[in-house]
Amino acid sequence: MIWTSWFEPKAFNQGYLPEVDGHKVFFQEFGNPNGRPVLVFHGGPGGSFKPKHAQDFDLKKYRVIGFDQRGSGKSLPMGQWNNNTSTDIINDAARLLKYLKIFDKLIVKGPSWGAALALKFAETFPKQVKALILNSVFLADKDAEKWEEEDAAYFYPDVLDKIKEGVSEWENIPSFYAQMICSGEREKQQYAISRYGMYERLRSALNPQFELQEVTEESLAQNRIFIMYAAKKFYLKENEIFKNIKKIAKLPTLIVHNRLDFVCPLKGAYRLHKAMPNSKLVIVPDMGHGSKMLFKVLRQETKVFLKQYDF
Repeated sequence: MIWTSWFEPKAFNQGYLPEVDGHKVFFQEFGNPNGRPVLVFHGGPGGSFKPKHAQDFDLKKYRVIGFDQRGSGKSLPMGQWNNNTSTDIINDAARLLKYLKIFDKLIVKGPSWGAALALKFAETFPKQVKALILNSVFLADKDAEKWEEEDAAYFYPDVLDKIKEGVSEWENIPSFYAQMICSGEREKQQYAISRYGMYERLRSALNPQFELQEVTEESLAQNRIFIMYAAKKFYLKENEIFKNIKKIAKLPTLIVHNRLDFVCPLKGAYRLHKAMPNSKLVIVPDMGHGSKMLFKVLRQETKVFLKQYDF
């Protein structure tokens, strides 16, 4: 059975959660209203949930729930970083499930930053999670920080050198750009978006080129959320995910990761796999933080994974 189509699926339900902390969180549901629930955390921070995120599942069988994290996508107010932490996102997910009257165990899916949130959600509510499906894993830990600020120079010394221009020895890179993105000065905001805002994409390119990016309301909001989270170490305690991994170590977990991912190196996904005995790590022979091959393999492996456990 082919679960994907040329057309994005349409939501059977969408709306906003009641306002909390000055935030209105936008959510969508796809598939079978009576199907097995799947909760999706999107990437970023600052990204948004896309209907295509539901296409990895048989929508006749599953009920896929996604939401735009605080300040992101269609959630309001756009770009708002006050009262916006990883814990707030986890609490919003729990509120959403209660609002939708979903009390069954869930399959939880997350790409990149969404993988970190999926893991944090599972560690916070271990009895509510049936399985995890993760790809392009980002763990927001010391290794990830060191890679971005130091070790990426093994492959992108020219890019990292430009990113570090003007950064003092006593501040980390995202904190430097956070001051710019929040300055209210258009030129500084554009500089932050064009440099640090593009750093992830540049590390996915074979011939990276810095280009001046247009500042729009949407790009400013998205980059503000991303840079503020990075500056605050993603609002996670040091090594938080691995310190709590025993709570979910035996959870059935699928991990799909490109071999040459220079945004989130394979080392993190491999370390996670070794810490979770019931996990399956599929290493895709491709490069980039995301690619057509990776998404194809993810769909195929998701089908096998769900069938294996009869989810």
